[in-house]
Order: sequence, then C-alpha cells, then structure tokens
Amino acid sequence: MADNGEDKDAAYRICDGDYVVLKRGDIYKAAQIQAKRKVVFEKLWFFLDKAVGELYGTSFEILPGGALKPHAAKQVVGVSDKDGKEVGTDNRNISDDGKSQKLTRDDIETLKEEGLTGQEIVQQLIDNSATFKNKTAFAQEKYIKKKKKKYDSSVTVLKPSTRILAMMYHGREPGKICHLRYDTLAQMLTLGNIHAGSKILVFETCAGLVLGAVMERMGGYGSLIQFFPGGGPTRAGMESFGFPPHFHQTLHEFPLCKVNALLAGNLKAEEESPEAVVDPQEEVPNRAEGQGEAPKETQEMEVREGGAEDDDSKEKARQEMRRENKVQERKVKNDERRKKLVATAALLEGRNADGLVIASRFDPSSVLLCLKSFLAPSRPFVVYCQYREPLIECYNKLREQGGAISMRLTDSWLRHYQVLPNRTHPVLLMSGGGGYILTGTTVATETAKAKATQVKEEEPASKRIRLEEVDSESTTNNPA
Repeated sequence: MADNGEDKDAAYRICDGDYVVLKRGDIYKAAQIQAKRKVVFEKLWFFLDKAVGELYGTSFEILPGGALKPHAAKQVVGVSDKDGKEVGTDNRNISDDGKSQKLTRDDIETLKEEGLTGQEIVQQLIDNSATFKNKTAFAQEKYIKKKKKKYDSSVTVLKPSTRILAMMYHGREPGKICHLRYDTLAQMLTLGNIHAGSKILVFETCAGLVLGAVMERMGGYGSLIQFFPGGGPTRAGMESFGFPPHFHQTLHEFPLCKVNALLAGNLKAEEESPEAVVDPQEEVPNRAEGQGEAPKETQEMEVREGGAEDDDSKEKARQEMRRENKVQERKVKNDERRKKLVATAALLEGRNADGLVIASRFDPSSVLLCLKSFLAPSRPFVVYCQYREPLIECYNKLREQGGAISMRLTDSWLRHYQVLPNRTHPVLLMSGGGGYILTGTTVATETAKAKATQVKEEEPASKRIRLEEVDSESTTNNPA
C-alpha cells in the first residue's frame, strides 16, 4: 500500500464486470464477472464474483457451494523434496493390474463428501498405493500429475491478452478463427508494422480475434478501420479483451459492399437517399405487427359492446404511440449509422493508411486488390489464409497488376519442447500447420507511369524543335 492509502496493485486486481480467462490445466475459457452468476467450467461450477479484489493470476480452490478460496501458495504434492522420500530404481517389477490401490471409488466419493480438498485426496491415494514407493522419481511425478488433474478442483483467473485468447480459441474452437495459431498471429502483427498512432485497415472473419490483437498492439492511439461482410461486424473475440472505453473510440467500421462505390466516388449519392440506409431486418417485424394487429382488433370489436369503445380507442392510441416511437428510434439509429459511415469514408478518402491486415475465409485476391487502393505507398500488407493455393493465386495477380514489391509467401512451424532435468525432449504431439502468410509492400504505380509517358512525349518534342531550328537556318542562308 502507498503512503497516501492508494493501492499500487489496483490496476492488476479483479473487479466486478471485468472480462477474464479461466484456466485449468491446458483448458481456457473466457467469462465476464457478474454478481451471483454461476459459471460452469470443466464439470465444475462456481461464482466468479467471489474472486473480486484478488490479483490476476491467482489460483482458487473451488469449495462446496460454488465459493472460491485463493491459494496462499502453490503447494505441489510430489517428490521435489526428496529428503525422506522412498524412490525406486526402475519400474520393471511393477505390474499395472489395478490391485495396487486400496481405496475404492466409493471411498473416494466419501472423502469428497467429507470436504477434503483435491490435494488431500491425492495424498490419500499416494498413501494407499502399494506400488508408489517402488516407482522411480519420474514415474512418481507423472502419477501425481495425473491424479491432480483428475481430483484437484482449482481454477486460475487470468487477465485476457492476445496470446491467451489465441490459445483458447485454437484449443477449443479453431474453426471459428480459420485455424489461426497464436505464433502465426504474432508474425502478422509484426509483419504488418502495427504500432500506436497508425491508421490500420483490418478485414477478418476470425470472430474478432485479429481485430482485438491489433487494438491491443495499438494501445488506444491511432485509427483502426474494420471492413465487414454482411449486415454487421462480428466482435465476440474483441469484446473478450475487455478494452477500456477510449480504445473503442479509435475503432471505425465500413461495409465491404460499399467499397467499390467509395472508390468510384458514388458513395455520397447513395447515402443521400434515405431508403439505402433503412435496415430491412427492422422493417419486416413492423410489417408483420401491422398485419397481425388488424384481425385481432376486429375480433375484439365484435366481442365488445358500446361501453368498451373508449377503451378500444385508447388502445389504438397506445399502439399508434408505440409505432411512432419505433419509427423515431429507427430514424435515430439510421442517422447515427449514416454519420459513422460518412466519418469512416472521410478517413478512407485520403488513401493514406499505414497497414492492411486480412485474415478471412473468403477469397483473398479480390479483397486485397480492392483494399490495397487505400494504402499509402511504401506500406506493408499481410494476408493470412488456412490454405496455400488462394495465396498463390493472389501472389500471381499482384505480380501481373503491379503496385507491390518484396512479396513473400511463408508458412509457420511450431513445436513444443519439454524442458525438465534429464527429460528435455520435443513433445510428441504438435500442431499440423499454422496456415500461410502473404506479405508485401505497396509502391506508387501512377507516378511511375506518368513519368514514363512524360519521357516518351518529350523526346519527339525535342526532335521537332531541332528540325524547326534547321529549317530556320536553311531559310536564312538561302534567301529567295
């Protein structure tokens, strides 16, 4: 604590409403802390609001009733303290026949009902194992690790970051992020030259993970323009980061279907017509309501008698009021959407963006050739695809069209290693592939073409001047 009473670790403490990532072993899950909200994670349920006030990275023990108790220190039951531990020389004489454990399943369930923690249950299993003392130190650690994973009911609360969320999505739902691996995402951020104060263009269909990674790297400074297909952008992954409000002020959105109109200069003409901005999804329910209200009102009128006419007129007035309110709200939303679209178009009209990042399940060739027009010269672009063939086609089209240099098509390779005393070796299971990346740098093509045509036009002009001088000299020397 500081001298003035302020907490120096306040920024690293868990608060109500924060987005966090839960970890148990190699399994991750994103969640938001809300009061009295039950969270289910790996067949365990608990209340996350019990973790409010603790530091990020704290491991909690799940108590009966869903309460969380922070671990004072991570105490691992094992053979790290070898003093007084009996360790065997080899495992040749140990037979896995299932008879070495004295505790039965019913005994273990009884221990759980008595309120024993996971570490205490693991210790009971060790004490009642007839072959544990005869195992080698490595085999004992493997046995303890296996039992802790099964019976230890603890969870760790982590602060969201690009690496943690990328590992979470790649481990649980890789199809949602186009099988984008976290090391490939790190290369994209580096090759795209993402930094604070820059203007970056992003087109992705990875549940908002790439968008959130770019926002985190920019730190809330600069401009970030997201192109999206369909009716609206998908930002579930970006929201899991839990960015502060000033981060969202740098984020802009622009529909991909209006890019050609913006390049052709016809966007303003389209936006002047109010019909182009009305959301058809909002219009359909209102029509259905109008069609469904008439028969209902007719039936009510048949049943009611003279004294109910006043109530009917009041009900009609209320319905008309609600309908007007919906129309007014829709009009306000359309005006806000139009203003945001015009503001984003103003940012794009300068065509001075500092970088372009594409990670989509769509064909990257047409998207890259279209969005590359908004980049300033000598700016990087990065295109990710799960497969190699679309990027090869994109590479060939860029070579034919021009406007890009230093193009490279690469793939990433990742393998984990176990680093332990006398047991350092590559992990047997590894990721089959992390996708492919096409990178390059934009160049100015119109200036070069203009200079080339200017040189071609100047040469004949100089020759004509020389011919005129020769003709004038010949006429002076030979007067009529």
